[in-house]
Amino acid sequence: MPKEEPKTEEAKPSEEEKEEATVETRNLYQFVRDAWKDPDKSYVYDLRRERILQWRRGPSFTRVERPTRIDRARSLGYKAKPGYVVVRARVRRGGLRKHAIKGGRRPKRKGISKITMGKSIQRIAEERTARKYPNMEVLSSYWIGEDGRKKYYEVILVDPHHPCIMSDPKINWICGSSHRGRVFRGLTPAGKKGRGLRRKGKGAEKIRPSIRAHQGKGK
Repeated sequence: MPKEEPKTEEAKPSEEEKEEATVETRNLYQFVRDAWKDPDKSYVYDLRRERILQWRRGPSFTRVERPTRIDRARSLGYKAKPGYVVVRARVRRGGLRKHAIKGGRRPKRKGISKITMGKSIQRIAEERTARKYPNMEVLSSYWIGEDGRKKYYEVILVDPHHPCIMSDPKINWICGSSHRGRVFRGLTPAGKKGRGLRRKGKGAEKIRPSIRAHQGKGK
């Protein structure tokens, strides 16, 4: 009978090695996305503070060379190729709360509370940008900052007549006539959110086919 060799105990990995094994590789976009999740607690805070001081003195609509939030722009369909344009838009912020009236009325008839906007400020920024660039179509937009009086968004525009856009199968759907003036008909992501199209089923009976078709009872 051959003699059995004594079993040697295998070295167990240390806690540091376990942590290194569990850490996943991350790319640039993931680091940028994490920094913008809570911009007040990351390096974005100081950068945004310096930028807003410059944006406040500039025009309301400014074409930028590259997106401020590259991760968000790419997730919304932006590509660094001809036919895509990014514009920074500045719009006023605040609700529609009215001043208190002096005449006698019951609270229901004062017309102060429960008066909300039909469109979000982001949709207003998209529509104003589309009017400044009438040959372009709005793909989407995202928030980049705000101060006490203004909000700042970057709007992604696409030229539907550009050869690079017409030949790209991933974006040439925007060249169709059904997407002409899409931002004014609430077809952008911000527009669909304002129309309530993110909801389905119970509680969303007055939203489809449109809010207007149900006498505005969907909002």
